[in-house]
Amino acid sequence: MTITAAADGSALGNPGPAGWAWYVNDECWHAGGWPHGTNNQGELMAVLDLFRATAHLAGEDLHILCDSQYVINSVTKWMPGWKRKGWRKSDGKPVLNVELLKEIDQALAGRKYTFEWVRGHAGHELNEAADERARAVALAYQQGVAARQGPGFVRAGEAAPVPQQAPAAAPAAKMTSAFVGEPALFGESGLFDEPDLFSELEEQARAGDASADQAPETIVEALERELLLPETRSDLGRTGVLLHPNFTEIGSSGRLWTRDEVMMALEEDPGAPAALELLAAERLGADTVLLTYRSHARSGTVLRSSLWVLDGTQWRLRFHQGTAEA
Repeated sequence: MTITAAADGSALGNPGPAGWAWYVNDECWHAGGWPHGTNNQGELMAVLDLFRATAHLAGEDLHILCDSQYVINSVTKWMPGWKRKGWRKSDGKPVLNVELLKEIDQALAGRKYTFEWVRGHAGHELNEAADERARAVALAYQQGVAARQGPGFVRAGEAAPVPQQAPAAAPAAKMTSAFVGEPALFGESGLFDEPDLFSELEEQARAGDASADQAPETIVEALERELLLPETRSDLGRTGVLLHPNFTEIGSSGRLWTRDEVMMALEEDPGAPAALELLAAERLGADTVLLTYRSHARSGTVLRSSLWVLDGTQWRLRFHQGTAEA
């Protein structure tokens, strides 16, 4: 028999009040969270708790529906290499969220499982149910009220073992990944394959954040130039600050990229430096600026447009598109 469950995470502010949940049906689900965590930590914890909750059914197949390709690839592709390198990336930096990943690695030993990627917020019944419960826990932590945790793993005619509880606080370890693909964002990545994540947001704003003594067009142009730097694109924390949570990109191939996919791809391969030739900086509203420019790199020139919006006090990139110039 195959157990099919959706696993999802949520973080308000990312990082911020965070929740996670897995869902089989209305009588079989579990949720938890922390006062402060990231979306990726929630996604990982949902998967970990699902493995733990079904440990007494190790002989059955576990089919996990997940909208995070970061989580799927971490578990199914990257963990063996990370373990061989002492839980470090190819550049020698430590793997983010390593404690959660180590626990998942132990929990899946001897298990039969498959992952299936589903698009989040697209009406998938199980995914929507898991997302709703994860977000409810995050909101409960934000509001300081009790959250529903669910019955745990229960099937008709059997009592579920008491599931192991989530850690009292989100792990301090950061995340990493090696998403592959060809995003057009600020330089051409040399990786091609199927690559979601959310990222770690930095606690403090850096230079370039919105300030009263600078015009929005000037601020946004400076941030765009920063995103053209390989050292910025490879910094998951900084890109997490600069990319809006709902960021999307249309790549040069016509593919629609999510924020997570772009961030993971760029962290692994930030591409070559590029120069910016500004064509226009147009204020579309008090909190919206559209940049159009030409980027120059060794691979050629690309015409680009970037839509920036003011999110609180931080200008963040909401949409990007690039088209190679003939």
